[in-house]
This record gives sequence, structure tokens and C-alpha cells, in this order.
Amino acid sequence: MNWIAPTASILEILLLLYVATIDVATRLIRNEICLALALLGIASQLTGPVQLAESLISAAILFLLLFVLYTRGAIGGGDVKLLTALAIGFPLAGVIQLLTITALAGGVLALMHLLMRLLPYPRLAPVGSSLVRRVYAVERWRHLRQAPLPFGVAIACGGIWAILSKGV
Repeated sequence: MNWIAPTASILEILLLLYVATIDVATRLIRNEICLALALLGIASQLTGPVQLAESLISAAILFLLLFVLYTRGAIGGGDVKLLTALAIGFPLAGVIQLLTITALAGGVLALMHLLMRLLPYPRLAPVGSSLVRRVYAVERWRHLRQAPLPFGVAIACGGIWAILSKGV
């Protein structure tokens, strides 16, 4: 049983890296990934039913708060799903840490997008361009069209930080 929690943590980190990449590319967070993260969070707490109950209660409260923000257009539905799924794997202190780091990473992400306004509009990246140039061209194009921020990146940063803080 001692190998379940570290294995679940490693899988969660890999899924969060995938979520961040997909969110930048498509601005979508898939339900299957959120479900997998929630199940991994439950699996990592199989040894402590009290801790599992505490995390489920805190995740439910977080969902209700985030749902209110979602109905007011302040946050996307995928972000609500992802944060709630991650919260299932943490006790209350871990959820607070997740939200704090996510907010800080979101601030950095927003600052980067604000600074992008100062940069010149790139031409289309030709075939064979570097990944950085292609991502910059697409993000600048999205920015000019008022596309939402890929906040899944900030959530992934907060999730990875919180997972590493509890110990892999």
C-alpha cells in the first residue's frame, strides 16, 4: 500500500503537464482528465478515510464557490472542474496552498499576456519554425481576438506545487 500514494502523485503531475499543454493549444480541459485526477486523489488517500472525507467536503465547498464564479463569467467551466478534481486529493491546508499558488501563477500568466500587447504582431510562423515562435504567433493572434487566458496552466502550476509539497 505504500507505493500507491507516490505513484498517484507522479501520475497526477504527468496529467497536469498534459493539461497545461492542451489548454495552451485548445483552451479546453477534458472531462476524462479531471475524472482521472479525482480518482488518483482518492487513491492517494485510501489509507485515511477521515482525511478522504475532509478532502471531499473541502472539494465540495470549493466547487460551490467556483460555480458561483462560473455563473458570473469570472472563470471557465474547465477550470472549475480541474480545481475541484485536484482538491479531492488534498486536505484543507493543501487546497489553500493549491489556490494560493494557482492565484500567483495566474497573476504571472496575466502579466505575460499584458506584456504581449507591447510586442510586435508576428507574421505566420513558416514551416520549420521553432516551437516558441509558433506558440508566440498563435498566442498573439488569440490575444488580439480577446481569447481567454489558458488558466489551466496556472492551475497545473498550483497543483504540481501542492503535490510536491505533500511529498511524492
